[in-house]
Amino acid sequence: MPQLHVKVADTAPDEPVLTAYDKEHAVTYARLLDAEADNADWREVARIVLHIDPLSEPERARVAFESHLARAKWVARHGYRHLLRDGWPDSET
Repeated sequence: MPQLHVKVADTAPDEPVLTAYDKEHAVTYARLLDAEADNADWREVARIVLHIDPLSEPERARVAFESHLARAKWVARHGYRHLLRDGWPDSET
């Protein structure tokens, strides 16, 4: 079961398949998509959702935010097909 507060990597996966990381961060992705739909400020989203302080780590926060939002969009547009076909991955490939 995806958890609400999980540690995020500095960048999200950029693979053409769902990964174990994606499974672990499903809630994070949903929260990022919701925040984008609400036009939330990326700095606030980085702090609240990704748990990265954009004031003390501005570059890391921005890169993590952008890569995780891009991955969230990929999962929403394409990744779900992999999920329906194969189910959640058990581990990283």
